[in-house]
Amino acid sequence: MTVTLNHTIVTATDNQEAARFFATIMGLECLPPAGAHGHFVPVRVNDRLTLDYMTVEEPAGHHLAFDVDPDTFDRILARLRERNILFGNSPSTPGNGRVDHPLCPRGLFFADAARNLYEVMSPR
Repeated sequence: MTVTLNHTIVTATDNQEAARFFATIMGLECLPPAGAHGHFVPVRVNDRLTLDYMTVEEPAGHHLAFDVDPDTFDRILARLRERNILFGNSPSTPGNGRVDHPLCPRGLFFADAARNLYEVMSPR
């Protein structure tokens, strides 16, 4: 059997706000609450993966990296700019406004209120 990642938990001080933020920027869908008590807010990343946002008092802050096609990258970049959300080409400078990523032709980092760092990489 091939091993695939089904979901991962992303912590936040407000799971609904964090899930909506990520889904909006990435152009993805928030799903109905899940878990035994509905305490997860899942975001469908693709047909096999969800990010399940969970409210905690002190979020750990995760680094989540995504490969996207060039058109998707352009739409993500446009949404970041439209909403005046800081982004940059390095995790150490996520607000420099650059997309010249060290590992791919175009890439960027942006963060949410819970210090989750999102990386988006495009092959061109």
